[in-house]
Parts: sequence; structure tokens; C-alpha cells
Amino acid sequence: MTPDRHPGFGLFKARGVLDRVLKLRLLPGALRDLLRHRRLLHGVALGTTLNLASGCTERLSILHPAGPAAVAIADIWWVMLIGAAAIFLLVMGLVLAGLASRAAPSDEGERGTPVWIWGLGLAFPMVTLAALTGYGLMIGERLLPRAAPDLVTVEAEARQWAWTFRYADDPALRTEDVLHIPAGRPVDVRITSRDVVHSFWVPQLAGKLDAIPGRVNVLRIEAATPGTYAGQ
Repeated sequence: MTPDRHPGFGLFKARGVLDRVLKLRLLPGALRDLLRHRRLLHGVALGTTLNLASGCTERLSILHPAGPAAVAIADIWWVMLIGAAAIFLLVMGLVLAGLASRAAPSDEGERGTPVWIWGLGLAFPMVTLAALTGYGLMIGERLLPRAAPDLVTVEAEARQWAWTFRYADDPALRTEDVLHIPAGRPVDVRITSRDVVHSFWVPQLAGKLDAIPGRVNVLRIEAATPGTYAGQ
């Protein structure tokens, strides 16, 4: 496998495997015709890579956490990605194994089919998904706002198209569109809306929570270090 010459990217050609699959005619006609257009596939892969890279700006990325809650969310993201990649690679391996067995059938391969299907095709994804679900629930439980020392409370009211923040430790203080919090202390943001449903989200500090008219939702955030953190 040799890389195409694209600056900053390594796009690889699997000519031998692809040509073999096309030659054996193991794929539907439309998909087989699409695979023959390698330049189109390379363009799609390059465009997808650029699109994903453009969305990973640090200020609005969950992969650059700056607080305990954001660190937990980033950990969930990586664990889910690894688990999904493991399942994907296994399924693709089974697909290739199935294609190879069709090209060269044997009695031994047919006898081993139930093991591949039930053991790897069904049991492994179910166990992996169950483990990922359990891990996600465990982390989600830790993110719930509970009693904590030095807790700061802020009232956040959304409206079109602005936010108003009021501070429990200084009732006379009110800020518009900018939330000021102390670093190193947990902050409970009590979120509501004056008109329609909005969303409060500072990716580097915590997850997203809706602001719903007539209802107060509480989000626990904390900044590990002083700084400016973008929200949306």
C-alpha cells in the first residue's frame, strides 16, 4: 500500500484487495461502479477529513477540557470512540472473511460460521456496548450537581438573543452575555428561559443543558484555571 501525495494527509490505495473484490463480482453493481472511481473516493475522504478538522477548534472543543466535568465528558468521548472503532473493525473483518470464504468455500469454513456469527458478530458487540453503556451511566452519575464545599450559585436566564446572569453572593450584580465565575470552585448554574427553548453550553467546562420556559435546570461547571471560555 503506497500513500497518495496529498500535503498533510496520507490517503492509501488498497489496489490488490479492491481489484480482487471487483474481479470476483462480490459487490452489487452500483457499489462496484462507485469503487472503480478511486479519485472520487479519495476526494470524499479528503473532504471529510478537512471538515472534521475544521470543527475541532480548541475554544469550542470538548477534546480540550478545562474543568472536572469537561474532563469526564472527554473521557467518555474517547472511550466511546475506541469501543465503536473496535466494533467497526471487527464487523469489517467479518465482512472480509465472508468475502474470502465465498471465493474459496470449504467444509471447515462452513462449520466455523456459527462461531464467527454468534461469538464475534453478536456476542462481542453486545458485551462491548453493555460495557460502554455502564461506563457512561457511571460517569453521568458523577456529573450530577450535589452538595459541595465553596459552592457558587448563578442564575442564568435566556431570551432572544441574549443571556442574563445574576449571582447569589451579590444580588445587585447582573451581567449580560458574559458569565464570571471563580476558578477552582464548583458553580451551579440555574438555567431557565424567558421565551423559547435555548441551550447553555461551555464545551471546555461542562456539557450542554437546555433552558426551558417555566423550568429551572441546574448545571455544575468548574474552571480549573483562570481564563476565557467560549460558550454557545
